[in-house]
This record gives sequence, C-alpha cells and structure tokens, in this order.
Amino acid sequence: MNFKSIDYLKNGSLLQKEAYEVLAENKVMDKLANFHPLLVGTIPIDIAIKDSDLDIVCSFEDKQVFKDDIQKHFSNYPQFSTMEKIFQDEPTVIVRFMMDNFPVEIFAQRKPPNQQIAFQHMLIEYEVLNARGEDFKKEIISLKESGMKTEPAFVRLLNLKGDPYQGLLDYGKQRKII
Repeated sequence: MNFKSIDYLKNGSLLQKEAYEVLAENKVMDKLANFHPLLVGTIPIDIAIKDSDLDIVCSFEDKQVFKDDIQKHFSNYPQFSTMEKIFQDEPTVIVRFMMDNFPVEIFAQRKPPNQQIAFQHMLIEYEVLNARGEDFKKEIISLKESGMKTEPAFVRLLNLKGDPYQGLLDYGKQRKII
C-alpha cells in the first residue's frame, strides 16, 4: 500500500471516502505539502470507529515557520488549538481542530514522518491485519469500541507483553515490517 498519497481512500470504505472528500475539499495535504504530510492512524487501515480522528504526521525544519503556516491555514476551523511538548526527546507541535464531521490532529516533529512512531505503528498494524484476516480485524474494532486504544488492542490479540507501544514496534522489527 502506498500511504504517501491519500488517493487510495477514494476506493475504500464509506468512512475512507468521506475522509478523502474532506481532506481534498479543504486542500489539507496541499496546505501541508512543505511539511511532508502523511495520513496515519485507524482511518487509512480501515479500523476506525465512531469519533476516530484524521491523524496527520508532518516534519518541520523550523518549528516557528510550521506554527505560522498552521495558524494561517487552519486557525479558522472550530476548536483549533496548538500545543508544544517534548515527545521521545523531540520537540513536537500538536494541532487539533474540527473539519466538517472529523476531528483532525496534526503531529509534527523534526523527524521525517515515515520515521515517526505513528507511521511505523500503522505499517505494522496494516501488515498484521492483512496477515490475520477479517476476524482479527473485527476483534480489533470490537476492542476499540469497548474503549481500548489501538496499540493495546493489537498487543492483546498478538499476546505480546510489556508496554504496548514499544511492544508493537519490537514486533514489527522482529518481522522486518519496519
């Protein structure tokens, strides 16, 4: 699967098609083009549940340039907020807002998007879903609907121990997925 473009969403589930329309109509990926955006999370791999958000990872060279650009393009959307923190020893900017019926979260670091943990988790989850089939996918969705986060749901069904976020990465590395 080529996750570098959102075009695959056009041929996906109803929710994926809706996500594509919202992102395309609002030119989100175009507005973020200077920051190498990648859509990640549950919508691209079709395990989203009600209220799942559009997660976009980006990279910046200059944090202030990124913040200024985000402000210019997205501050007029409802519930717009930004926050800065250190995540995995990296300066990080997290932007949230509503776009049509979708909550949006943009997560940006200096690290290239394909090296960020959210993208790596998604690749691993995608490969596991393909290998394990439809029943496994339904179990993941059921666990998510009961309130469990995505990575802990995968770790539970894969019978992995320890921290679910690191455990999923280790699983992907062992199987040469990432």
